[in-house]
Amino acid sequence: MYKYSCLNVMKENALKLFSSEYEKTEGLDADVLLVRSTNLNEDKTLPKNVKFIGRAGIGVNTIPFKDYAEQGIVVCNTPGGNANSVKELTTLALVLAQRDIFGATEWVRSLANNPDIVEEVEKKKTMYTGTEIQGKTLGVIGLGAIGGIVANIAYDLGMEVVGYDPYISVEHAWAVSKYIKKVNSIDEVFANADIITVHTPLKEDTKHMINKDTIAKMKDGVKIINLARAAIVDDDAMIEALNSGKVAKFITDFPNPKSVTMKNTVIFPHIGGASDESETKCTAMAVRQAMDFIENGNIKNSVNFPDVDAGRCMTKQRVTVSHKNIAGMIVQFTEALKENNIAKMVSNSLGDIAYTVFDLDSEVSDDTITSIENIPNVIKVRKLKGIK
Repeated sequence: MYKYSCLNVMKENALKLFSSEYEKTEGLDADVLLVRSTNLNEDKTLPKNVKFIGRAGIGVNTIPFKDYAEQGIVVCNTPGGNANSVKELTTLALVLAQRDIFGATEWVRSLANNPDIVEEVEKKKTMYTGTEIQGKTLGVIGLGAIGGIVANIAYDLGMEVVGYDPYISVEHAWAVSKYIKKVNSIDEVFANADIITVHTPLKEDTKHMINKDTIAKMKDGVKIINLARAAIVDDDAMIEALNSGKVAKFITDFPNPKSVTMKNTVIFPHIGGASDESETKCTAMAVRQAMDFIENGNIKNSVNFPDVDAGRCMTKQRVTVSHKNIAGMIVQFTEALKENNIAKMVSNSLGDIAYTVFDLDSEVSDDTITSIENIPNVIKVRKLKGIK
């Protein structure tokens, strides 16, 4: 029996995907931890039972995944699970960038006690007419699961679209319309876009991507949408740009003491990916990834281990080894397994971490497992069930 623990409230209908071999428990001592927003940075050493952490969402800044890699704990997120929800809110943000819908609504409500409201509205509604998005140029930074479909929708709405993503996958590249102009320099986006929307993860090279220097490269009166990560935008630079009019409007999903006081800013309460459907999709994806790893040793969408898909084990035994990515490791593993015929081997690496799967035609003794565990630079060894 395997144990799983939800460190945040998760969608119960998605948790039902766990088979009868899984039992729900509390706390950190479980095979699987499912997390949404809980900060684990103070728990850098977890109980030895923990094998897998599933993040129902994208951001992993609250998870010390590099430390967990050294313990052989696989951390996976769920890219694309909330893509539709963020896409829909971004589509709304495109309209809000051009038209002061919230200001117009508040103004109309302020006329509630005015008996001449109809005449007053007709007389002064031009204050809120705004402009259309059709014919404007949208710059999309990041053409992945979210940015790609935002780009396609914007084109269908009549916008010119310029996209930048130096790390785009083949899968996402095929999904982006041929009518989207893909550029090799982010400066081309800054120079040409009337509206810029950001859909990148938060990394060292994307932190404060929108800053004083990059804003200076943009058109005067540019509109900026950030529903990705708060730290992608330098708040102080944004305040200065909004005050000067260099940036005409800023739409963000990240309230903080600085952003809530910014002029010409629309702020959502971090709800971009928070629809009922997206939360269910993300939890379901995390559950499926957890079960595939626990039962088959397969890894998908990990942030600290390489992706490895060995399918289901069709032999007597499967052994997985988490280890450092250095020369000579595989030779030592095969030597330790010399009493067992290796039917299949799959191996992959991510930075300093490597992961190898062996399918064997006979069951492995505990002594063999111990001998592999004792090889220098081995992090964790697991023995999984094969066919009966």
